[in-house]
Amino acid sequence: MADVETAVAEAFREEWGQVVATLIRITGDWDLAEECAQEAFALALRTWPRDGVPQRPGAWLTTTARNRATDRIRRESLGAAKLREATLVPEPDEPEPDDSGVTDDRLRLIFTCCHPALATEAQVALALRTLAGLSTAEIARAFLVPEATMSQRLVRVKRKIRHARIPYRVPPAHLLPERTAAVLGVLYLTFNEGYSASTGPDLLRPDLAAEAVRLTRVLAQLMPDEPEVLGLLALVLLQHARRATRVDAGGVLVPLEEQDRTRWDAGEIAEGTRILETALRRRRPGPYQIQAAIAACHATAARPGDTDWPQIAGLYDELRKFVPSAVVELNRAIAVGMADGPEAGLALLDELPLEGYHLLPATRADFLRRLGRHAEAAHWYAHARDLAGTDAERTYLTRRISEVVSVAGDPARRQDEPRPEGR
Repeated sequence: MADVETAVAEAFREEWGQVVATLIRITGDWDLAEECAQEAFALALRTWPRDGVPQRPGAWLTTTARNRATDRIRRESLGAAKLREATLVPEPDEPEPDDSGVTDDRLRLIFTCCHPALATEAQVALALRTLAGLSTAEIARAFLVPEATMSQRLVRVKRKIRHARIPYRVPPAHLLPERTAAVLGVLYLTFNEGYSASTGPDLLRPDLAAEAVRLTRVLAQLMPDEPEVLGLLALVLLQHARRATRVDAGGVLVPLEEQDRTRWDAGEIAEGTRILETALRRRRPGPYQIQAAIAACHATAARPGDTDWPQIAGLYDELRKFVPSAVVELNRAIAVGMADGPEAGLALLDELPLEGYHLLPATRADFLRRLGRHAEAAHWYAHARDLAGTDAERTYLTRRISEVVSVAGDPARRQDEPRPEGR
């Protein structure tokens, strides 16, 4: 049974987006497509242990989901025309001819979701839901909004697609650029979800992060002269290089300053740095290139003390011109606090509208700890722990609470502890 569950899980990772996309093309109904795809995977869990894993799991799942959709349409009398359309659609292994130039199936599906008639945020959210199989809760966390809010947005965008009869197909090559920004957003957030894993038993979902890296490589080959595409590829490579050190053997989060840098992937760092330099030579800066430059500052520092925090703070000054968000301001505050001292960083936190985002109180706690204000730090670490979304984060914050409470209760340790330095 365990082998079958593994096969179904692998099929979900590999086939979910294709199955859903096929059903959307058949029915024009996003909700029906998702529901029938879910039913197909549930049926696989019940029947594959008895019948064996099919030679072509994706084809089996697609056919099963198609049959479920056809039955639902017939039962619910949604229209003979729609039913005829379902019976005339080619089998899923028959590619649709197009002149997009996008040969990778998953990248084709992302471009398909990112229709310019929809708001960019709606395009990204829909693609994450449809193609990556992310839950509404995971997408909501990616956008820092309540789950109910994201659920309503997804309902509205699906309704708009249905009412406006927006076609679900890959655009021709000359129309790809108008969708590129949204496609980059999908790849970036998919990588982040795989890298930080807001849910699930593991902190890391390497399959999702690695797939985002792969798709970004494909996009860079398709658009080698687009500096922001190269910037995103550099960014994900530089981040992915640290994947083996982000958690310890017990699955607990390891902060950047405590990671074993000798275990970082030197090949990915070198490649990411080289690609970033190529992008910057285009002299068309953008947010992904700037974020990649920040990642390069971290990745190329041999020791935590070698990190060029003033340069990172300056890069965040540039980034907020492109992305005027509270999260960017928070990261800028961290960089300023590391460059100019914790007091400077604390002064920048008070006005940030990030209620419910655990990294805000965690950052405040870190600055207070560095200032030797341990009782206050314990309070904010506890607040951050209450907001954290993963067990690994909560375990890390609990450890921090124990450390500062221990120091706060021991006058001798407080006296011996080194005072925080500025620059």
